[in-house]
Order: sequence, then structure tokens, then C-alpha cells
Amino acid sequence: MFGDIITDLGAMIQGGLGLAPGGNINPDGVSMFEPIHGSAPKYKGKGVSNPIATIWAGAMLLEAVGEKSAAEKVINAIETVLREGKVRTYDLGGNSKTSEVGDAIVSEMKIGG
Repeated sequence: MFGDIITDLGAMIQGGLGLAPGGNINPDGVSMFEPIHGSAPKYKGKGVSNPIATIWAGAMLLEAVGEKSAAEKVINAIETVLREGKVRTYDLGGNSKTSEVGDAIVSEMKIGG
């Protein structure tokens, strides 16, 4: 539980809960990766959630299973999309939809590939 609080505090330094992935790491077995904000069911179907933490958690999973280059590709795409600032969800001061941010990350992965 205390680790969860520390992760939340770290998210504020990083830029908010919408950007922060988390992982419950078990070096000897199964690990779990997720956005630290949880599933946010109240936003389901509204297209307003920031997908970056979820996508980043997927990159952490890729790295954990030995797919380091794939993980780096995802993280590089996230960083490029954030740096360019063309698509941003509400929590980052923009008005882009969840799908627009996800599509921008996928497009960047194809370009940066």
C-alpha cells in the first residue's frame, strides 16, 4: 500500500496520473502492469481519458518479457507525441480524444520504426 502512495506522488512530478504507469514486479514469477489511476470507469465511452499511462504500462510489460526494443519503440513514440504537443487530452491542457492520442502514438511508432 505504501508503494502505491509513493507512485502517486511520483506521478505528480511526472506530469499527472494520466501519464504514470505502475508495475507490481515479481522477479521470480508473474508481474502486473497498469496505469496508476486504475480503470477510471466513470470515463468509459466518453473519449476523454488520457491513454498514455495504459500504453506505457504495456511498454513496461514488453520490457519485462524481454522485448526491450519494442518497449523502447513505444516509449519513444509517447515521448515524441508529448514533445510535439499536437494532441493532448484535457488533463494535459488540450481537447484531443482518447483515440486521437492513441492514433498519434501508433502513427509515430510506424514513422519512427
